Amino acid sequence: MNSAVLRHDRDDVVHLTLNRPEKLNALNLEIFEALEGHVKDIAGGSARAVVLRGAGRCFSAGHDLQDIAVGENPPRPNYQAHVIELLADLPMPVISAVHGHCYTGALELALAGDVILATESAKFADTHAKWALTPVWGLSQRLPRRVGTYKAREMMFTCRTYSGREALSMGLANACVADGEFDSAINNLTAEILANSSFSHAANKRLLRETDGLSLSAGLSHEIYHSAGVGPDVAQRIAAFTGRTKQKPPL
Repeated sequence: MNSAVLRHDRDDVVHLTLNRPEKLNALNLEIFEALEGHVKDIAGGSARAVVLRGAGRCFSAGHDLQDIAVGENPPRPNYQAHVIELLADLPMPVISAVHGHCYTGALELALAGDVILATESAKFADTHAKWALTPVWGLSQRLPRRVGTYKAREMMFTCRTYSGREALSMGLANACVADGEFDSAINNLTAEILANSSFSHAANKRLLRETDGLSLSAGLSHEIYHSAGVGPDVAQRIAAFTGRTKQKPPL
């Protein structure tokens, strides 16, 4: 597997790092091919959470414009969009950890995460209109679901850059931390996730995905009749809780 995306496993968490720091991690086919290989491997493994981040100064400056200019030759149509879908559809929580630039194609990639954790130095923007381009990797669908349709229109029409704090205030980021606290914040977040049931995480992701866009009544019906139910670790978790809780004798 090529080194365009590095993988590091620690404590049931897979850390994937976009690794073109000399190019501000600009997204090219090599990165997507590496990412596809890692994601397929993760899907068949035992990881319980995934963190996606960038090496060096930023998450990613976006789709490599030089590749666009000379013309790309992906292995199949809509290849990059399909890779992003594979990432989004992983059964475990995916965290997009964003520092520095996160522009356009990189924003589309980050939006595949279930949670976006940003630093104060993060800079988010959709600049498709600056280059006479339109989204094809999911931005027109995922961005308004996070920030609302009219804030998404503002971002798409103005090509404005938003800080990590602004991203938090508009709901684009779930949390924003000081740059110096980035690694500890990632570790704390993954620890909170790992403390809970991976069965529930996978089942909840599936429910959210399958009911997205349904009416309330249809969504409620789907939850009732298609819920995954009780996980294999429920007895162990209840026993661990009750075992450390003082029980009052029955009256």
